[in-house]
Amino acid sequence: MEEFIGKLWHNWVTKAAAGHYPEAAVKLADVEKTAGILFRAFGGDPGLKVAAATSAEHGARRHWLQRLAGSNERIAQGRRDAETLRLPAEIAVFPEKSLNRDLYLWLAALAASDIAPEQPWFTRNQIASRTVLEHYPGLNDRYRRLVAAHLAGRIDPGQMQADEAAQESAIRQALAQPGSVDGLPPLTSLKSRPPQPVLLWLIGADKIDITDQVADPNGDLTPEGSGGKAEATREAHKAEQVETPDNKTPMMVMFRAESLPTWAEYVRVNRAFDDDEDPNASDAARDLNKLSLTRDGESAKSRVKFDLDLPSAAEDDTPIGPGLALPEWDYRKSQMLPAHCLLQPMVAHDAGEAALPQELAATARKLRGQFAALAPQRRWLKGQPDGPELDVDSCVRNHADRASGHTPEAGGHLAQARCERDLACLLLADLSMSTDAPISNSHRIIDVIRDSLLLFSEALTATGDRFGIYGFSSLRRQNIRFHLLKDFAGRYDAAARGRILTIKPGYYTRMGAAIRQAAAILAEQPASRRLLLIITDGKPNDLDIYDSRYGIEDTRMAVHEARRLGLTPFCVTIDHEAGAYLPYLFGPAGFCVIRKPEELPSRLPLLYVQLTRQ
Repeated sequence: MEEFIGKLWHNWVTKAAAGHYPEAAVKLADVEKTAGILFRAFGGDPGLKVAAATSAEHGARRHWLQRLAGSNERIAQGRRDAETLRLPAEIAVFPEKSLNRDLYLWLAALAASDIAPEQPWFTRNQIASRTVLEHYPGLNDRYRRLVAAHLAGRIDPGQMQADEAAQESAIRQALAQPGSVDGLPPLTSLKSRPPQPVLLWLIGADKIDITDQVADPNGDLTPEGSGGKAEATREAHKAEQVETPDNKTPMMVMFRAESLPTWAEYVRVNRAFDDDEDPNASDAARDLNKLSLTRDGESAKSRVKFDLDLPSAAEDDTPIGPGLALPEWDYRKSQMLPAHCLLQPMVAHDAGEAALPQELAATARKLRGQFAALAPQRRWLKGQPDGPELDVDSCVRNHADRASGHTPEAGGHLAQARCERDLACLLLADLSMSTDAPISNSHRIIDVIRDSLLLFSEALTATGDRFGIYGFSSLRRQNIRFHLLKDFAGRYDAAARGRILTIKPGYYTRMGAAIRQAAAILAEQPASRRLLLIITDGKPNDLDIYDSRYGIEDTRMAVHEARRLGLTPFCVTIDHEAGAYLPYLFGPAGFCVIRKPEELPSRLPLLYVQLTRQ
């Protein structure tokens, strides 16, 4: 009964305190796509990803009911930095759902018009608000409704002390007429509180996203696993960098021996080890106001990390040549870094010859039969000046023209001509360590990719199209492995099948360098149409900063370079979250997402037909 009454009291006092309306809540996941489209349509940086912002204590004054209910202590506000547009994971500050949704859209428009990020917070948001209202007058009505609803929930300046009231009045004036207030009046008392959060404005980008990255001793940011969550659910935490604590002479904790129990009942429990991950670590981090980070220059002794089971030099693929120095695009400097990466072409030395696996034989026969119809065929050309046979229709037409006094315009023979498919295709397969993940009890992603390459080769052999197959993985910028499976000059035979059957998961996905090398190979092929087909299971990543926006921008630049060479890049992926980044990399019509990975072997050849039919 006590618990029931307490629940009723909590619900009543929380609702009476206002500031939170669960029945009208709008989640970021519901408007993420709309907000992202609006942000980019209004001129926002297309490389920014939309993600959730973490709530933090604001320290401002609250209504007495809010203090009684213990609510509104923390709040999540929008912000943007070089890589992310952070919006609240949920907005439920207004009683109307339409207002909460409009607040999301307004924050996206405000972030897109944030043209003075170097200005103080108060001035910066006024400039951005005025820019939005001047360039997009259709948002004026929504903005006025949001301002009215927001001001109604703020504490009246008459209930504050003088300096706080001056700040509140300045904020209200700045919201009503953006750009009309030059600066925020200072606080004069040590007991004064900061102003209440302005929900219609962005806060400063003084937070660091460390939810899925940690700093290694070398100063690089090391990814702690491929993201299994959507970007919209990842939260950023406010962090600070501190000095390494000196624990050489820790304080001794005193205790009384009488506090020890005199007897204990044996209880069998699972003892945790130092290396065990705390399952509640993410919840604990979310409750902290600030996370403190430090670099001690030492590697963790209690933790052993392996990239993969590394093969010995005798078992590894054979390098071809000394390697190729390739450039890389640094979007932060807006310049190409020459000879920044080292790409090493490789070929399997012990692959041997192999036949097509029996489980693929039936599908391969079906595909060869379907693709044989695309093979070059001879056709008759009518009205030719000479040829092995007469063109009866043309002869009759010529005779009629002469009889009517006209000069015949066409010849009277039939001639045969061969129809050529003047195209070349290079298939680039992602062989990173993530392809070792299982998709069923008997198959991994790498097995699906292997079957796809085999069936793709069988289909294109039936058409006679020129094609090459390569794979890639990376281990930082100086170790990019580029595996030769079949080049354009070689035939698809038992030796090529053997190389395809020996592919195995590698390291990481430094996609930009691999695309540049593949584009250079394909650009040398004498064909009127050249298709660069990329198969991957995730976004670009590596052990260094390539895992961040840096890798996305370098890959995007590599795709643009391929297009400037006259190539047609197209990406086929099985990553369900690819819709968040592939349109930025390849364009809205430059990629295809295969929702069921096991369908990739059968769908890839048919996709090739669609791409080459135009």
